[in-house]
Amino acid sequence: MPLNKRSQLITQGIARSPNRAMLRAVGFGDNDFQKPIVGVANGHSTMNPCNAGIQPLVDRAMAALKDAGAMPQVFGVPTVTDGIGMGTEAMKYSLVSREVIADCIETAVNGQAMDGVLVCGGCDKNMPGGMIAMLRMNVPGIYVYAGTIKPGKWKGQDLTIVSSFEAVGAFAAGKMSKEDFVGIEKHACPSVGACGGMYTANTMSSSFEALGMSLLGSSQMASPDAEKADSAAQSAQVLVNAIKNDIKPRDIVTRKSIENAVALIMATGGSTNAVLHFLAIAHAAEVKWSIDDFERMRKKVPVLCDLKPSGRYVAVDFHRAGGVPQVLKMLLKQGLLNGDCLTITGRTLAQELKNVPDAPRKDQDVIRPWNNPLYAHGHLAILKGNLAPEGCVAKITGLKSPKITGPARVFDSEPKVMAAIMAKKIKAGDVLVIRYEGPKGGPGMQEMLAPTGALIGQGLGESVGLITDGRFSGGTWGMVVGHVAPEAFVGGPIALVKNGDSITIDADKLLIQLNVPAKELAARKKKWKQPKPRYTRGALAKYTKLVSTASKGAVTD
Repeated sequence: MPLNKRSQLITQGIARSPNRAMLRAVGFGDNDFQKPIVGVANGHSTMNPCNAGIQPLVDRAMAALKDAGAMPQVFGVPTVTDGIGMGTEAMKYSLVSREVIADCIETAVNGQAMDGVLVCGGCDKNMPGGMIAMLRMNVPGIYVYAGTIKPGKWKGQDLTIVSSFEAVGAFAAGKMSKEDFVGIEKHACPSVGACGGMYTANTMSSSFEALGMSLLGSSQMASPDAEKADSAAQSAQVLVNAIKNDIKPRDIVTRKSIENAVALIMATGGSTNAVLHFLAIAHAAEVKWSIDDFERMRKKVPVLCDLKPSGRYVAVDFHRAGGVPQVLKMLLKQGLLNGDCLTITGRTLAQELKNVPDAPRKDQDVIRPWNNPLYAHGHLAILKGNLAPEGCVAKITGLKSPKITGPARVFDSEPKVMAAIMAKKIKAGDVLVIRYEGPKGGPGMQEMLAPTGALIGQGLGESVGLITDGRFSGGTWGMVVGHVAPEAFVGGPIALVKNGDSITIDADKLLIQLNVPAKELAARKKKWKQPKPRYTRGALAKYTKLVSTASKGAVTD
């Protein structure tokens, strides 16, 4: 196999003899210097179930790369897990880790002139971080998702990690026994793998199939199952072929393939975080894509899948029902998929879907038939108005009525609102405003699963609105609006809201409105002063200085 020019820089010629000497120390023999050097970005971590099953996948991928004629070189990639950090100061590092992961992969691959990279990760930010890196570097790459967790069971009910967060609210409200509260906590996470609903990890992994950067059918496999390791080995073989044929990420990730990914996200009821991450992915690929494009796609694509958090089923159910390939084939048949997009296999998406049935099987109801969707239009609505001139994201599935007008209850941090919820100070009809939790103000846009889960548990999910310049977990549902931009820290209108102000959220009209006269808002703006940064040193301080607005993906480059 001909060697890419990248690794020739470190292996060829008399002047490179010291370089080869060092490579001999890690196992290179005389015949190995002509082989492509392939990096394996290993997100294994024993700290969380999302990433604890990665090492066996990496081992299979490494063996397959060698068998295919490459020289695989593994390196570690950090991860933090939202489910563990949620509701604590540690959660501020979650979105920051997306940038750290991208920087780490870029540094390792470009710093050693590797010819390609296989990225293997599990928790939410692993996927966009890895994809951003691959697109920045533009060397052949493939994403291997660590796989989903299997559902927990308690008294006949399927559980996910979100069940635990909702149980907190239900127990505090006296709606759940201590036996059930403890039982749910002990049984929610029975295996390794990422959170089991169509939350952020499964949203991003499934969208990478549609994007063309992961193998079809691979994203919803359970992490402990043998087929997941088999898929990792197959991914390695496909990557070596892509290196041979010089198929690069930017050949695959285009405006049309991003449309495919977003169509899949809408059809499966995916996470609000996908908006933020695909803005960043498009930025890394230098593809023209804006927040308004998500609304354009939402209007075209129905929600076809009955998946948690607002639906009934989990990822392994989706996989058994036909998974991502089945939904993509339905979208293709309806003219809502760009079938001519190239995939990492070297074939087009339409070619990859050739043998997938046009319609879902009748013996399942996870994936609805086209003429009977769960919702007629997508679920991630982009709202605008005087409270969010740059836009914000509302997740509107599972709601009887996606609109509310009510008095503002203003909190300048997540812990403050959580304390009020747990003290039962929040009433039906309130509109909670959580601010100074944006990219710069948080910093890091921490997720709000703790308060939203507690509201659901207390039975307030549809009767209380929640607006924030922070983010929501993929497990969140309810009358929630996130990514409000501009954020409070830079003087966005959300910084000007006062307790008792009337606020309207109306997803039907795509409106988020602070019902206060413009003259009054202008007077408040004159009195507003930017608070001091919460961090002045370290990674969070650097992030505060570099990060963009959420409406542009909260990117740092």
